[in-house]
Amino acid sequence: MTDKTLFKFVRKVLNETVCHLFKICEKTHEIKVFHENFCKKKTVQILAICEILVYHNTEREKPLEEIMVSISKEQHLDMFLKMQLIRDVDMKLNKLVRRGFVQGMTHFSVGEEAAAVGPIVGLTDQDIIFSHHRGHGHVIAKGIDINGMMAELAGKATGTSKGRGGSMHLANVEKGNFGSNGIVGGGYALAVGAALTQQYLGTDNIVIAFSGDSATNEGSFHESMNLAAVWNLPVIFFITNNRYGISTDISYSTKIPHLYQRAAAYGIPGHYVEDGNDVIAVYEKMQEVIEYVRAGNGPAMVEVESYRWFGHSTADAGAYRTKEEVAAWKAKDPLKKYRTYLTENKIATDEELDAIETQVAEQVEAAVKFAQESPDPDISIAYEDVFVD
Repeated sequence: MTDKTLFKFVRKVLNETVCHLFKICEKTHEIKVFHENFCKKKTVQILAICEILVYHNTEREKPLEEIMVSISKEQHLDMFLKMQLIRDVDMKLNKLVRRGFVQGMTHFSVGEEAAAVGPIVGLTDQDIIFSHHRGHGHVIAKGIDINGMMAELAGKATGTSKGRGGSMHLANVEKGNFGSNGIVGGGYALAVGAALTQQYLGTDNIVIAFSGDSATNEGSFHESMNLAAVWNLPVIFFITNNRYGISTDISYSTKIPHLYQRAAAYGIPGHYVEDGNDVIAVYEKMQEVIEYVRAGNGPAMVEVESYRWFGHSTADAGAYRTKEEVAAWKAKDPLKKYRTYLTENKIATDEELDAIETQVAEQVEAAVKFAQESPDPDISIAYEDVFVD
């Protein structure tokens, strides 16, 4: 049976199944529920998967086994470790900020761990990312040294930027992390420039520009999207929609229901992951998009929905959100969701995951100790790394 024949057969079976279920729901007066929960979500998703399989096999001549996303146990455990590390680092920093340990403004990634790890674990060290003010999750997922990160947050000489950058300017260029950014929307144009460089040099490296939802209302977003599309650059615009720009609900600043729809205005594909707290869903979508961009097809945009547990920054108590809203999102905890997935599918045991949690907790405490014992930077460091020889 050819792939096209297989697709037609699957579609025929699905259509027959849908019609049968529709008749049942019609008798029980549940047409609206059926339409919203089955037709829109399940059937469309399955048909889309079939379309992708046919496209890959007929147009790109790849065997099915190469298309299906495969994650080894080691990769799963590494993803869990990175998510736990993001959680523990920021939970620890939330306490240390109030003790004067952290220099400058700090924005936490707690609750958005899956939206940070999912897009990045499929990258190489040569692939480049540009993060934003809430960038702890991205830089940890990209492999920053935790001791150096903690020292940087404390403004110490042993920090990744020698104590000059702080929370919003964390970088480790050797791993492809070209830095987080304190300017809203400030990373877009930088990412486009980096993508142009990769195109000019003829590499197959890609670039990801991370931002929140409100940054898509900045002029730099639209200018960068347009130029990336016109020049067919290898860049992905990744939007973590946590529904708030500081205290402004997205409904007050954006008319369209989903931000990924903006991609159509620039003639590039837009992708959407409704559950950005599902690291597997984010990872699988990004593998698809990364492959598309790396193949030279030009830029793409991805939107995932997630939620920050804390206020916008350490100066924000988050009084504009109800306790019920926050509790509802905490119930969708990405770490608990992933842990359940790993144990129920017998990928990892509770004992293995407990051991990772213990390992991470010890690593974070050791990093704090390292930062506390590190020297303050000399004033001369301010003049280093400024000019090129």
